[in-house]
Amino acid sequence: MKTLITSLICLVAFVSFAEEAPLAAVQAADDARVAAMKTPDREKLSAVFSDELRYSHSTGVVDTKASFIEVLLKGTTKYQAIDYVERNFTFPAPGIALMTGSAKLKIGTPTGVIEPTLAFLGVWKLEGGTWRFLAWQSCKLVPPEAAAAK
Repeated sequence: MKTLITSLICLVAFVSFAEEAPLAAVQAADDARVAAMKTPDREKLSAVFSDELRYSHSTGVVDTKASFIEVLLKGTTKYQAIDYVERNFTFPAPGIALMTGSAKLKIGTPTGVIEPTLAFLGVWKLEGGTWRFLAWQSCKLVPPEAAAAK
């Protein structure tokens, strides 16, 4: 009986670790992405972004890996703060992670600083053993006071 209980405990621990390992890795990759976007560096951005990146901004502008890296390096769009209100990960298929949630951003643009709150869907793909950022889609959330006024 002790052997059975010990085996079950080991199995539960193994399954828990197996689920937590990809989660920790993709969370770390996302933290690196956010840091690289706030302090743009071509090598770091290139390493974290998939070659197939499709970055759909809340404004409707869509960037590829090359165009988004250039925007960040030129400072046309300057991510000053990216603060998650909520960030969740699910793993719908091997090597794919979906990241959903909301975030408060502070972004420098050619016309001034904007501070949107966004709902988002991010897609991560395991490429050659490394989690790379594959896609982003976001939309602006209406501030509670603006929603109440309607």
